Amino acid sequence: MKLLVTGGAGFIGSNFIHYWLKKYPQDQIINLDLLTYAGNLDNLKDIANQSNYQFVQGDIADRELVNKLVPGVDVIVHFAAESHVDRSIKNSADFIKTNVEGTRILLEAAKNNGNIRFHHISTDEVFGSLSPADPKFNEKTSYDPRSPYSASKAAADHLVRAYYHTYGLPITISNCSNNYGPYQYPEKLIPLFITNLIEGKKVPVYGQGQNIRDWIHVDDHNRGVDMIIRQGKIGATYCLGGGNEKSNLEITRKILELMGQGEKMIEFVTDRLGHDLRYAIDFSKIKQELGWQPEIDFESGLKQTVEWYKNNSDWWQKLK
Repeated sequence: MKLLVTGGAGFIGSNFIHYWLKKYPQDQIINLDLLTYAGNLDNLKDIANQSNYQFVQGDIADRELVNKLVPGVDVIVHFAAESHVDRSIKNSADFIKTNVEGTRILLEAAKNNGNIRFHHISTDEVFGSLSPADPKFNEKTSYDPRSPYSASKAAADHLVRAYYHTYGLPITISNCSNNYGPYQYPEKLIPLFITNLIEGKKVPVYGQGQNIRDWIHVDDHNRGVDMIIRQGKIGATYCLGGGNEKSNLEITRKILELMGQGEKMIEFVTDRLGHDLRYAIDFSKIKQELGWQPEIDFESGLKQTVEWYKNNSDWWQKLK
């Protein structure tokens, strides 16, 4: 197969490309990435010269470029997105351009070139916020986005479904919980805290650290995306979760423990505006239909992630 992967120089996208080319070495991948601050070709330097891999620097909102790349592609795997909530709170314009208009341009190109198979990567944040007693998010949960980022992703999800219902475009969507693993840009909680501690800096915990997230290793996520692309029901949405609900303070303490540091390294800071309390994913649908479930234990996955950042300081120091 020939795949167009958008946002393939980012955290999840670059891990997906590594995963796919290792599992399916006969396939071809075109990686379209604008190389914003979160895109990094160092993530892919070990495969940069492979004959079945091509990198194209460009914007998914560039209609002319997208229409040049899409003909002949079998599958579009759409990771590209502005994704940092704090940045969306400060300025939402880029989030609307990339996450909404960029998605529309890709959908149009897929529609106009023979209804190309389209998989859209989304987030659990489109569902809003849960209280501690609420049932987990699932595929039937009503949308209730609460930040400009999650609102832009919700809009993109609706567009993708509209192209299925209106034009018969063969789409699938996955809504995933918080990812962790190698190559994650060090503004996100886990790599920020690990790298701060390596540098001897304190770790900034929002509020009292009581916000809860469900954590999934990036490799488990990408294995789920693979199964959805190959076996998922056209027009369907699948929720991918790690089954690891942890408060931010729990995560912080676990990282401190793994790095031999005490709680004196915690600095509680002013809470994020509109900070959602809890996200949690019920992944029973994909488990029942496709046989997927997370395989990487959180304790071992986090330990491996800490070691990766320890051993790859050249990668993250220039980013910070």
